[in-house]
Amino acid sequence: MSDSRLIYLPLGGAGEIGMNCYVYGYGKPGEERLIVVDMGVTFPDMDTTPGVDLILPDITWLKENRNRIEALFVTHAHEDHVGAVGHTFDALGVPIYARAFTANIARGKLAEYGVEGQAVRTVSAWPETVTVGPFSVGFLPISHSIPESSALVIDTPAGRVIHTGDFKLDPTPLVGEAWDPALWESVAKDGVKALVCDSTNVFSQHAGRSEATVGPAVEKLVSEARNMVVATTFASNVARVKTLAEAGDRAGRSICLLGRAMRRMIEAAVETGVLSGFPKVIGPEDAAQLPRENVMLLVTGSQGERRAASAQLARGKYNGIELKEGDLFLFSSKTIPGNERDVIRIMNQLSEKGVDVVDDAMGDYHVSGHANRPDLETVQNLVKPQMVVPMHGEHRHLREHVKLAGQNGRAGVLAVNGMMIELSGNEPRVVEYIETGRTYLDGSVQIGALDGIVRDRIRMALNGHVVVTVILDEDDEPLGEPWCDLMGLPEQGRSHAPLVDILEEDLAQFMGRAGGKTLTDDDKLEEGLRRVARQTAMNEIGKKPEVTVVVSRLS
Repeated sequence: MSDSRLIYLPLGGAGEIGMNCYVYGYGKPGEERLIVVDMGVTFPDMDTTPGVDLILPDITWLKENRNRIEALFVTHAHEDHVGAVGHTFDALGVPIYARAFTANIARGKLAEYGVEGQAVRTVSAWPETVTVGPFSVGFLPISHSIPESSALVIDTPAGRVIHTGDFKLDPTPLVGEAWDPALWESVAKDGVKALVCDSTNVFSQHAGRSEATVGPAVEKLVSEARNMVVATTFASNVARVKTLAEAGDRAGRSICLLGRAMRRMIEAAVETGVLSGFPKVIGPEDAAQLPRENVMLLVTGSQGERRAASAQLARGKYNGIELKEGDLFLFSSKTIPGNERDVIRIMNQLSEKGVDVVDDAMGDYHVSGHANRPDLETVQNLVKPQMVVPMHGEHRHLREHVKLAGQNGRAGVLAVNGMMIELSGNEPRVVEYIETGRTYLDGSVQIGALDGIVRDRIRMALNGHVVVTVILDEDDEPLGEPWCDLMGLPEQGRSHAPLVDILEEDLAQFMGRAGGKTLTDDDKLEEGLRRVARQTAMNEIGKKPEVTVVVSRLS
């Protein structure tokens, strides 16, 4: 009997939605040859990750096992699947395989880091396959809310695995390939060891709707509008962008794309041949000169991103265009959980301008890109996998998906980030736990989530900051009194005197009482000054600020 095994290891995307990164391995335990599926990002928020630009999976384990990795395969071009390829390429340096549209986007990510385009290799759809180490991998077309989404057919000596990626069952997706049950049935006919499956909409009880159902409602809304129309959606949802553009074009409006991501996605779709017949677009300079009733803007920022076109239009002008009373703003998108506050802020800012805001509360202007519960059952019954491994979902989604698999008589396992699962036997089993986490892109530098940098930022945001400076002469005697600089603190406290004066007075008293052992020891002196400053602030304003002590000694 072979002592080799087939393993699955999620490093991101299992137990959360976003930051997808999955590993498959085959070989002797600890010596498996590996492939990585997807390398995505998730996005920060001001409450928990202030100042952070992007959040990436912690790839420490991958770097430690770099010499075992054969390749990276990218299922589709959403940021939570491809967004980290540029940030991690130097550390891994393995070949990247993707279909044409996704490869186009990935090359753009790598170019930002000066990496040549040949690092990404374009692969055609199934039945073409790529052989790397013990794996044969093919891209199986599946519909989603972005062109050329693919499941991966991963053949190994231990059996066939189908990794669905993100998907929906859409017979009329408008852009990209339609759901083809006959193709999937033919791929599964010789047996599937494991179905590693999207879990996002496992709680949605009704079968998913087609992208084609959105068009009539959008067209009616746009045709009845009297002033400027603005619509936002996910820039990557090329089919939706086309639907919106065609509705505006039929209503006699000139179409203007605002936002770098919106233009980039449409350009990539045209360049790679997945999009044709897109209405002619004009630049913002021309749009600003036309009568308002003759213009439709398609803009980025459906999730409330502060720097996107939607937010900037809500705050004031963007590229010379300003929204006015009576204009119409359509959110043709679903708000991702966690983004509600930012989206509502923009809606209210638009309302204050007199703009009529329309969202998708009634389900008329958006359909999900993920399979609902009946669709998941359809795929399971078609593929007939020996086991089901839920991924791409929060813990509650994965747990419910395991229950669904069990109800259909299939073995399932709840595998969150860091759980290494062996798929070799008749049932999946946990064989190891890998330490996982997050890496923050902070400006141009990657920092660890546990480095303390973001934690310190949060503490300063919550409690304010005091800088205490003292100078000592060559005899270790104070040269003058300590002084303070305050940031993020009120000017007065309970004493109704300037807070800075009270702090400096208490600190001066501490220096006057301090003995030689304290004055000659920087650590003791800093600790004493920090303690006094925090306690005085607590007495005055009810907060203990972060305190930085600067001790200067004259030599």
